[in-house]
Amino acid sequence: MTASTAHATSSALASPLPAPSLRSGSGLPGSPDLLRSVFRRHAAGVAVITAEDGGRPVGFTATSLNSVSADPPLLSFTIGTGASTWPAIRDSEHLGVHILGEHQQDVAGLFARSGADRFGPATGWAPGPHGVPLLDGVLAWLVCRVVARVPAGEHRVIIAEAVAGDPAGEGRPLLYHQGRFNALRD
Repeated sequence: MTASTAHATSSALASPLPAPSLRSGSGLPGSPDLLRSVFRRHAAGVAVITAEDGGRPVGFTATSLNSVSADPPLLSFTIGTGASTWPAIRDSEHLGVHILGEHQQDVAGLFARSGADRFGPATGWAPGPHGVPLLDGVLAWLVCRVVARVPAGEHRVIIAEAVAGDPAGEGRPLLYHQGRFNALRD
């Protein structure tokens, strides 16, 4: 790169970017509807969280999964305290985290549906480490030890440490966007 090219490049980078278009002055007031509307535009990976509850498996679909720390290996997700699986998540020491593939839209829908028989005959699974239910055919799974349950409005942020797992599943990830489960496009 020549000095004049470097100067032109740095000048272009230093020039101000156009201001974002504000459609209604200063935007909309903060509200649950606004937050939901904004996050519908945010593509998120799809996971199923599982736990053992008095000898029976329970689980739910989560799109709030995040990596928190590599050392120690921590992740987080949220769950509403009104969810049918909340009592099991609240009381479990260990949880399963499953990263779903684009071939598992039906699994995501099943675990998202209230009142569904999530671990019925159509769901392949087996007990894993610490008795955590592990789903068949996922891209990756972790068994995690819960280290914190942090109040956040009507939800709890669960922070958990990975204690076992397998990242070797085949396929591409399932995404959640605009209120639907979607596959990646090339």
